[in-house]
Amino acid sequence: MTKRKLIFATFLRDLSILPTAYFALVMATGIVSIASYNLNFIYIAKPLFYFNIAAYLFMSFLYILRFVLYPKNVIEDIKDLAKSPGFLTYVAATCVLGTQFIVIINNFIIASILFYIGSIAWLILIYTVFTVFTVKKDKPPINKAISGVWLLIIVSTQSVSILASQLTGHIPFTNELVSFFALAMFLCGCMFYIIIITLIVYRMSFFEMRAEEFAPAYWINMGAVAISTLAGSSIILNIEQWSFIGDILPFLKGFTLFFWAIGTWWIPLIVILGLWRHVFKQLPLKYHPQYWGMIFPMGMYTACTIKLSQALNLSFLMIIPAFFIYIAVLAWFVAAFGMFYSVGKDYLFVKKAL
Repeated sequence: MTKRKLIFATFLRDLSILPTAYFALVMATGIVSIASYNLNFIYIAKPLFYFNIAAYLFMSFLYILRFVLYPKNVIEDIKDLAKSPGFLTYVAATCVLGTQFIVIINNFIIASILFYIGSIAWLILIYTVFTVFTVKKDKPPINKAISGVWLLIIVSTQSVSILASQLTGHIPFTNELVSFFALAMFLCGCMFYIIIITLIVYRMSFFEMRAEEFAPAYWINMGAVAISTLAGSSIILNIEQWSFIGDILPFLKGFTLFFWAIGTWWIPLIVILGLWRHVFKQLPLKYHPQYWGMIFPMGMYTACTIKLSQALNLSFLMIIPAFFIYIAVLAWFVAAFGMFYSVGKDYLFVKKAL
């Protein structure tokens, strides 16, 4: 086999097993870029924005190609209760990128297009996921099926809410209708979290957790409430767009702060369990696509705390993002290095094998 054919065969092999949640790369990059921009780290925010456009287009190409070449693999992933929620990273990635277009270059046209794409994708995927959950035969036990990946149901829902809030007055619908849609999506996302996190805590508490099973995706335990905080804060800051928001403002403020508080509570526990995984159980620390699911919550916690500080007029909270942004940016660069090194090493090994 020639070098070119062997490299192509390796690419096809990797494509056939492409993880369902790899759009988390775009989600993580986008939110770290937005958080950096909000804290005036422009020279970090803008390069990450342009990188994210390329990453979004490239990942879209890969998933379309996988669907064309390996439709059976895609269908099997859709039927898999542990994997199917991963497809919702596409919704969140689309909406986060749309938010980047608004925040960083003030482009509402492309953001609107991404909003429509994200909303339609959410509608299709969310009902596909729940239908699969319901009608699947021979369902696995809860400890084999559920993980932090399920919380992408919340993340995708809230990402649509956030982008809708930001597009109020910029799409051909009344402000009241767009604000109502953003509010409804926010409340759905909140209810989804209450249901799903209960099942996840039940799984963590009453079934054995091996080090291999406590994957970085469990960081979404915090990320899901962080993005819910951002969605709630965005609605509060949009109060002038719809008078009804003023009528329920105390509820919105309390509910949003409630989610931020539980998100903050999760951070020490997840760090402790991460140390248990890698230090005490000595699981090797090496690159895996799921690490993007860890970086996204870090960036989202930074971004949501900034917005919460503005929405509730709590300036002292800005101490947190001023520190957390460095952790999120450093984690992004470490994961990016690991990704490019891992890919490069695999294909370099192919060349050496010839």
